[in-house]
Amino acid sequence: MRALILFLSLFLFINNAFGFELILPKEKKSATTSEYAFFVGKSKGFESLTIDGQSVFTASNGAFAHSVKLRDGENRIVLRTNYGAQIYKIYKSASVYNECPIEEMEPVKAYVNCDNTPLRSTPIDGGLNRIAHLFGGTHLVINGSKGDFLRVKLGKNKIAWIAKKDVTITSDSFYPADFINMDTERFKNAMIQTIAFSKKLPYTVEDAEKEIIFRVYNPELSEDSVYNLNIPKPEKYAYNVFLEEGKYTFKVRKLPEDNDVTVVIDAGHGGSEKGAIGCLGDEEKDINLKIAQQTAQLLKDRGYNVIMTREFDANVSLQDRVNIARENNADVFVSIHLNSIGDIPMNIHKNRGTAVFYFNNNAKKLAEILENSVTGQAGTRNDGVQTGSFAVIRPTDYVGVLVETAYMTNPLDSLLYTNDKFIKKAAKGIANGIIQYVKK
Repeated sequence: MRALILFLSLFLFINNAFGFELILPKEKKSATTSEYAFFVGKSKGFESLTIDGQSVFTASNGAFAHSVKLRDGENRIVLRTNYGAQIYKIYKSASVYNECPIEEMEPVKAYVNCDNTPLRSTPIDGGLNRIAHLFGGTHLVINGSKGDFLRVKLGKNKIAWIAKKDVTITSDSFYPADFINMDTERFKNAMIQTIAFSKKLPYTVEDAEKEIIFRVYNPELSEDSVYNLNIPKPEKYAYNVFLEEGKYTFKVRKLPEDNDVTVVIDAGHGGSEKGAIGCLGDEEKDINLKIAQQTAQLLKDRGYNVIMTREFDANVSLQDRVNIARENNADVFVSIHLNSIGDIPMNIHKNRGTAVFYFNNNAKKLAEILENSVTGQAGTRNDGVQTGSFAVIRPTDYVGVLVETAYMTNPLDSLLYTNDKFIKKAAKGIANGIIQYVKK
């Protein structure tokens, strides 16, 4: 009996010492529509690990990440070490591709339901296809549909797309919008262009090389009735559009100099929104906050006016983050995150390092400076400056970027972001980059 107890104790010890803990997937049986199954976790010892017969790299802290290509139907995936195996069953639904055709329609009139409604260049809900954000009550002419979208006639050879749920089609009669007046005001640090019509009309914004072009369309008046407002832009600028009592106001302003700049530091996620989960079980929201707090303090020490969207672990909606920036007249907005891979094959050497995202052209230069500054300070791989349609950096009334300091789900990066020195270095890189951009 003593021998049996000793054997069982030894067996349990070995399993505990040399087992592994999976963070993802959370269940041994699951269903998905994804192309890849993503396995993230930590090894508790030094045993070798294979997933579906492929050897898996394990970092010195035990972290590992691996993806498996799924076939339609049930996938039986075996995780094996020197001391045992576990089986995961993942059911993948068959991919369905349904490219619906464009349906032509007789022109009908529609109204936009709410403010800030996306007008898109393609009938896809996502990506970089937003060309304007329309005001509630805007008059539209609809002449086609595709899936969940309606085609908007803007001019002779100009169309756009808007979600069906965002408009109300009416049987109202067509009548032309009257042009009322146009005016320009120039100030030391801003230019304001106004144009008034008898009703709300659709518009687009083009951020060209040397100017911002606001185009207001009145398709009910004629097929090529377009009002172009060309406003020169300074090197560092922000712009926005207002509508009051039928008058559109387009404002382009120069960012203030040095310490007069207001910087908003946004610690991504928070509260119940954990963000990505790392190989060792770390939660992105906590690391984001640590970097954001230290970044804010470094900027305050240099005399900058700094606002944080959250200073502790709390739920803050995306819209509230934008509202905080606008209410404080932000000039620069930097959202701090850590990255994770999407539905793609995992490459531990490629899917790692720092990436900086921007949506509007006015933020591209800041993104480039931050990419070099953070990688230089934190010693991370340069994962590039990229465009991304994130809600907090889409507004144009401040210069907004999103910094992914490292990959939560990369075992090599986990050696970095779990170290307090990395937190300090990443914060210093972000703060230095902001200061460089402001002073440049």
